[in-house]
Amino acid sequence: MYETKDKLTIKNAEFITSAAKKEQFIRPDKPMIAVCGKSNVGKSSFINMLANRKKLAKTSSEPGRTRLVNYFDFGQFILADLPGYGFAKVSKAEKEKWAKTLSAFFEKKEDISHVLMLVDCRHDPTADDVQMIEFLNYHVIPFTIVLTKADKLSKMQLSKHVKGIAADLYLGEGNLIATSAETAYGKDKVLEKIAHVIDLFQSGALQDEGEQEETDI
Repeated sequence: MYETKDKLTIKNAEFITSAAKKEQFIRPDKPMIAVCGKSNVGKSSFINMLANRKKLAKTSSEPGRTRLVNYFDFGQFILADLPGYGFAKVSKAEKEKWAKTLSAFFEKKEDISHVLMLVDCRHDPTADDVQMIEFLNYHVIPFTIVLTKADKLSKMQLSKHVKGIAADLYLGEGNLIATSAETAYGKDKVLEKIAHVIDLFQSGALQDEGEQEETDI
C-alpha cells in the first residue's frame, strides 16, 4: 500500500501526560499522530491494540470519559488521544468545553503529522463525523479513516459497509482501513500507514536541515 523504509514495530509505548488547555499541549520533536472519533467508537481499545498493551489507554463502558488530550510515546512517534465528540448525555457546557479543547489542539496543525479518524464500521457516519472530516479538509490536515469493530461483521457485510461508508464520506475505499481491536485485524495496515507518515516527516526534516545548512554557508 505504501512504500516505507522499514516495517514499524511498537516495543515500549508509554503514557506521557494529559493536557486540558493549549498551554499544556506538547510540541513534538518527532511525528505526532492524533486519534479522534465519536464517543464509544473504540479509541482506547484501538490505541491498546497498536501498543500491544491491554491497559495503556484506559477503556470504559461509559462513553465520554476521555475529556483531555492524552499523549503517549510510541518510540518513533507521539500519539495524541483526543476527546471523543458527539456524546449526547453530557451538558451543553461540557460539549462546548470539549469542542474548545479540540479546536485549540488543531490550531497548532504544523505539529500534527497525521490524523487517524475512527468510525464504527457497523453504522453510517454521523453528522459529527462528517463535520470532523470537513474540518480536516478545510484546514488541509492529512487523515485516514480507521473503521473499528470489524469483528462484529461478516466479511461480506464488512465489504459492503466499507463501500457504503466510503461513498457517504466521498472518499476512495483506499482511504479507509478496517480494524478490530479484538482480533488485531487491520493492525499491520495501520502500522504501515504510520510508517509512511514517519518517512514523510523524516524526509521533510532532512530537507529543512539541508536548507538551513545552505543558508549558513
